[in-house]
Amino acid sequence: MPKEPEQREFIQSLERGLAVILAFSDHHPSLTLSRCAELTGLSRPTVRRVLLTLQQLGYVRSEGRSFALTPRVLALGYAYLSSLNLPVIAQPWMEELVAETREACSLSTLDDTDIVYVTRVATHRRPSVALATGTRLPAHATAMGHVLLADLPKGELDHYLARAELAPLTARTVRTPEELLHRLDAARAQGWAMVEQELEEGLRSVAAPVRGADGRVIAALGMSASVASADEETMRERFAPMLVRAGAEISERLGADFSPCRHPERSAGDETMTIREDS
Repeated sequence: MPKEPEQREFIQSLERGLAVILAFSDHHPSLTLSRCAELTGLSRPTVRRVLLTLQQLGYVRSEGRSFALTPRVLALGYAYLSSLNLPVIAQPWMEELVAETREACSLSTLDDTDIVYVTRVATHRRPSVALATGTRLPAHATAMGHVLLADLPKGELDHYLARAELAPLTARTVRTPEELLHRLDAARAQGWAMVEQELEEGLRSVAAPVRGADGRVIAALGMSASVASADEETMRERFAPMLVRAGAEISERLGADFSPCRHPERSAGDETMTIREDS
């Protein structure tokens, strides 16, 4: 019997590849061939071929007898972000933040060990570093990077730590995996992150998450200011709550069913955990 037109156009190998990728999750960050076959309903030989192909393409890595996803799969999500036109959705809130604070506002995503600027609303002041769409900065030294890293599943975070070079860009930059993990725990607990002159001397920054429909962090909304224009208290007590609220509103537009700012009237500085106590 001849196949229907829809069936003739259907690529089964692509379906199987996507099924294998989607088998990985927070509950299954690492899978053996047998477990992956069980979760997908595919045969072991088929799963083996798919995993080896994904490994060769850089989307999967082997861990002994198990396999795990690599950060490269995030590129698949970037296509989704583009289809959502995230920068356009976020633009009104970013412009409002800039108008109220007179500081630049940026939106970034995570790519391997860097953050990548998706869009930026600048002020009339000339920044010390040229920042534009596509600019890459090391995640470990930025507030937006901390927000993005804090949401990674343990397997992906472990892989990041194995690959990342925690280069000391200033005397204050986080230098060890242990210190970075402590900072990420704090960012995760309080719902925002701040770094103090870790990317550049004289520059402090704060950031909050933007979540997709599945609740996962897909971008970070951040602001930076010179130590002369905004002190640490201003960043914590004023800028951080504003970013958290804006991030929550953008997330709701993206379909996220959550409220990271359940008490918007509460100051970010009231949280019991802080990112860092600088002398």
